[in-house]
Amino acid sequence: METDRLESSLWVGNKRCRAVLTGWHFNWTEVDKKNRDKKTISVPVAEVVGVEEGRVEILPQKVVVETDKDFTVFYVKRSSSGGSSGLLWRLGRTQFSCLSRVLRDQWTNQLRTVLKTHSPLRPHKLLVFINPFGGKRKGRKIYHSVVAPLFELAGISSHVIVTERANQARDHLLKKDLTGFDGVVCVGGDGMFSEILHGLIGRTQQEAGLCENDPSVTLQPCLLHIGIIPAGSTDCVCYATVGVIDPLTSALHIIIGDSQPLDVCSVHHASALVRYSVSMLGYGFYGDVLTESEKHRWMGPLRYDYSGTMVYLSNRSYAGIVQYLPADPLLSSPRDKTRCLSGCSVCSRSTEKLFHHFSDSSSLYSSHFSQYSSETEGEWMTVEGNFRCVSLTCMSSSCPRSPLGLSPSAHLADGTGDLILVWDTNPLGFLKFLYRHTSTQDQFDLPFVEVHRVKAVRFCLPSGKGEEQYEKTGGSSGGVDEGETKSVETESSNGSQQHLAETGTRGELTNEEKTANPFLCGLCCSKSPALSVWNCDGEILPFTDIFRFMASWCICMPGASRTEKLYTAAVRNVTSVKGYAFYKNSRN
Repeated sequence: METDRLESSLWVGNKRCRAVLTGWHFNWTEVDKKNRDKKTISVPVAEVVGVEEGRVEILPQKVVVETDKDFTVFYVKRSSSGGSSGLLWRLGRTQFSCLSRVLRDQWTNQLRTVLKTHSPLRPHKLLVFINPFGGKRKGRKIYHSVVAPLFELAGISSHVIVTERANQARDHLLKKDLTGFDGVVCVGGDGMFSEILHGLIGRTQQEAGLCENDPSVTLQPCLLHIGIIPAGSTDCVCYATVGVIDPLTSALHIIIGDSQPLDVCSVHHASALVRYSVSMLGYGFYGDVLTESEKHRWMGPLRYDYSGTMVYLSNRSYAGIVQYLPADPLLSSPRDKTRCLSGCSVCSRSTEKLFHHFSDSSSLYSSHFSQYSSETEGEWMTVEGNFRCVSLTCMSSSCPRSPLGLSPSAHLADGTGDLILVWDTNPLGFLKFLYRHTSTQDQFDLPFVEVHRVKAVRFCLPSGKGEEQYEKTGGSSGGVDEGETKSVETESSNGSQQHLAETGTRGELTNEEKTANPFLCGLCCSKSPALSVWNCDGEILPFTDIFRFMASWCICMPGASRTEKLYTAAVRNVTSVKGYAFYKNSRN
C-alpha cells in the first residue's frame, strides 16, 4: 500500500543503508561509497516485535540509552536448534541512526502504525497462570526473566496469577470475569495446559447452558487463545507442535499472533464426559508408568525413567476388547512416512471438507455426530486379546527423548487419531519396540504391533472379566477399589468438572490410592495386578471402559510458521462437534 511506504538513508553502526518500509516488509540494504548495493536484510512487518526510541537492549536485562536520532527495531530471528525437530526463535535487534530527530520520529511512528494495521491477530491483554511447582520449579523465573520483558516490549498487558494448588487455574476460568482478555497463557507443563483447556471449554458451555456429558449437545466454541510457555517435566504438547521446548520461541509466537490448528478429543465413561485430550491416551504400560511415577514425584523428571524401568521389568500384559471406527485410508495413513508441517495438505483437506457445506457449528456437529450413530455400527472393527499397551494419540506425541514420537505421521488437525496396539510379546521384543521410539527406526515394523488411523475408539474388558479381576486384585493397578470406582462414576455422571475436581488435573493420588495396591515386580513377585489404568495426557483415569470420540473441538495454537516446521504456543477458536477437532485457520 503506497501510503505505508517510507524510504530514506539510515545508518547501522558506521555503515550507511537504504531503508524501505512497505505495508508488509521492512528492508535495509547496505550500500558502499559508490552507492552500490551489498547485503540486504528483510523482515516481515508481521514478525516485528516492537520499536523503541534510543539505543535499547531487552534481554538479558533492559538497558536504555536515550538519544535523539536513534531507534531500535526488535524482530524474530531464526537459528538452528542443535538437532531438535524445529527451529529456535530469537529476538533480533538492530539499532538505526537518522540524520535528524524528525526523521527518527517519522520512522518509529510509521513502523508502529503498520504493526497495528497489518497484524490484527496480535493479543493486547493476556491472563497468565504460572505453575511454580511444575518441572524443575522454574516457572516463575522463566516468566519474569524471559517472557514478561517481551510482552512489555510488544505492548501486551498481562494479569499474572501464581497458582498455589491443583485446579486453581481451571476454577478461576470457570468463575471469574474474563472480559477484555484476548487469551490465556500457562507457564507450566502439560498438566497446567490441561487445566486451562478444561476451564475454558467448561466455562463456555456453562454460559451457554449446555451439558458436556450429553453427546447429542452442540458444544459452543470458545474464542480465547491458550498460550503455552514450557516449564514442565515433559512439555509434550509444546514439543510435538513447536518442535522445540524453548520459552523464548513460544513467547515470540504468542506475541506475533501465529496460529496452528490442533485437534482435541473427548473421553467418555459410563455415559459421562471424563476428560478432553490433546495428546495421548494409553492403557497398560503407559498407565502403569504414570501410576508408579506418582509415588516418586520427589525425584522430579527422573521419576519417569525409574518408573519406566520398573514397569518394564514387571513384564505385564492385560486382556481387553478394542473397537475402532477406521478413518478414510485414501486421505492418509499412519505408515505413509509423512510429517505434519505448517500448511499440511492433509489437515487442510480435512478442514475444507468439514466446513465446505456448513455455515454454523450446529449443522457441523450434527453431521459428525451421525458418524457414531447406530446406523454406522457395521463399520466398527473389533479386536480382542492380551496387550502390552493400547495407545491412542492425537498428535505425534514427540518429546526430547522420542524425537519422532509415538506415531511420527500423526496429524495435528485432520480429525483423526492413531490407534497403536502392542500385543503380548516376550520382554526382548517389547524392549525393541520401546527402543525404536528413541531412534529413527520404524516402531510399527514389528510382528506384534498394529497401528490404525481412526475416528473413534471403544475399550472394555472381556465379558465378566471386570468383576472377576476386581475381586482378585482388590481394584485396579492405580489403587482404586470397587467402591471408589463406583464413586468416581457417580461424580462423572454429574459433570466432568466435578470429576476433575475429585481426581485432580495434575495426577495427584490420595494416600489410600498410593498404598492400597503396592507396585509388584514381575521378576520377584508371583502375582501382578490384572487391570491397568488409563494415562490421559499425563493424568490417571481410574477405570478401564472408555469411549473416545475423534471429531470435535478444534483449538488453534499460535506458533505455526507459515513456511517452516511446526511451531506453536497457544490455543484459540474451539469449534465443537463432540470428539476430535477441526479449525479453519485464518492465517493459512
